[in-house]
Amino acid sequence: MFRPRIPVNDTPTGQIIPIITTAAPGSSLDQVPHLGHATSYCFCENRAPAAAARPAVQLTPGALALVVAGGTAAVLVVGAVLVSMLLAVAITGVSLAICALVVRSLIRTDAKRR
Repeated sequence: MFRPRIPVNDTPTGQIIPIITTAAPGSSLDQVPHLGHATSYCFCENRAPAAAARPAVQLTPGALALVVAGGTAAVLVVGAVLVSMLLAVAITGVSLAICALVVRSLIRTDAKRR
């Protein structure tokens, strides 16, 4: 269950390239470094990246308008949430200040009566 398994790679062309772990005697691959693990060699004919054929994302004018509208809506919603949080903090601060003034006034009035 805990043994690592190395899958066989399927290339986009449909060719299956197996992983080579040993070299044939007399070949130039005999000089495999002894690092405690087998090395793999790749003899691919086409080394060009497959993603260079077409761009990753193609936006049509309708999709671009949708992205712009969605971004604008997200900015407006986040802005409204942040403004409401700031307003809640400001109202709480003003309420605490008024309560502090009332308590101080009551304490002062009580101290003058004595």
